Amino acid sequence: MDEDMLSWLFSFTAQGIKLDLENTKDLLRRLGDPQLSMKYIHVAGSDGKGSISSCISSILISSGIKTGLYTSPHIVDFNERITVNGEMITDAEAEELLLLMKDCVKAMGTEGKVPTFFEMTTAMAFLHFKNKGVEYAVMEVGMGGRLDSTNVITPEVCVIGNISMEHMEYLGDTIEKIAFEKAGIIKPGVPCVTLNKDQAFSVLKEVAEERNAKLTRIDPSDILLISMGVNGTAFSYKEEVYQVSIPGSRQADNASMAIEAVSKLKIYGRCLRCNVKKGLRDVRWPCRIEKIEGLPIILDVTHTSAGSKALAEDIAMLYGDVDIVLGILKDKDARTMAESLSNISKKIFISHLGTERSSDPKLICDIFREKFPEANVYGSISDAMDAAMRSRKDNNILVTGSFHTAEEALTWLKKTYPGYWTYSQKSTAKEHTREGRRKV
Repeated sequence: MDEDMLSWLFSFTAQGIKLDLENTKDLLRRLGDPQLSMKYIHVAGSDGKGSISSCISSILISSGIKTGLYTSPHIVDFNERITVNGEMITDAEAEELLLLMKDCVKAMGTEGKVPTFFEMTTAMAFLHFKNKGVEYAVMEVGMGGRLDSTNVITPEVCVIGNISMEHMEYLGDTIEKIAFEKAGIIKPGVPCVTLNKDQAFSVLKEVAEERNAKLTRIDPSDILLISMGVNGTAFSYKEEVYQVSIPGSRQADNASMAIEAVSKLKIYGRCLRCNVKKGLRDVRWPCRIEKIEGLPIILDVTHTSAGSKALAEDIAMLYGDVDIVLGILKDKDARTMAESLSNISKKIFISHLGTERSSDPKLICDIFREKFPEANVYGSISDAMDAAMRSRKDNNILVTGSFHTAEEALTWLKKTYPGYWTYSQKSTAKEHTREGRRKV
């Protein structure tokens, strides 16, 4: 993308995080309300919402449905956030949309309504999907749900994945408060799928009942993990066997929620039912326990305490002990993460991240030294990766803690080992062009 246009877009990060729908509604109105031109699946949650979204998108694409997918944050390239049938928005397309939006944004600024970066990118996604003739768009919530910019849609179904403690300064300091924010995507009469239990589920249930929305709570006993390998996970859901091409035991839960969600769509019986298994086999979602072929490096973007616990269990099964390169943001529960990750490692390389939201690595190191015999601080992920590669013996190196950590590790990887990694979300666009596909 043109550097000037990209810089203009990223200048809106200065507006910070704003949980409010008015700017998004105003911007979309000025752009002709492009969000009204398609149908939606809306996905929220603390852990796994990207995987759920990608599974749903892949099932739709495999069924010949022209499908948009909006996710955040990106790992390497901004374009990752907005895809149609697995194809990222091109630089030229993004520039054209930004030029179209520029006058509207300036007009809003004169009225004291400057949009945030996320409000801008959400509007871009709606515009791109409309321009491409998208029939169904899968929208991943950025933060929370009730006041998230994506919550200007009325979907055919919504999904609320696992809820855990996160973004407490914005969403609240209890599971119940966070669940209330996530429940904000539940719309009157629109079915909702979840796997949450106990405190979180009671909040979701109350909101769903108030809005006369049918809430389906998946029974964990209906999900059986069959096997897990570096290339994916085999499981059964309601006694039907599936293979999802994302590693990790929790992917059985995520894929089951995707299966249940698409079953609620009006087109399920005539378009989707026969393609669910293919969609799950075809799905690609990078940096989820992703082993770099030919190198002793595993990339993962887990950044919550609950996610770290699951990650440690899966890494133990797949790889045994590892060395860890870690960078986390300052709002994360470092002590709980240390407890979980110490079960798979004795050596950790802790780094500052190139963002103002980075934690102080010296403070994090003090916490991790309580659990790790070897814990050292580095000024950058690049320095940490160099040190980890120099000192490793037989262990693989797990890179984790944040999307920023994965991004900086990939920048190092491209420089140090050119050609070893590219954004690996597989396109299944050719499925859409087959003759005789059903029109939604």
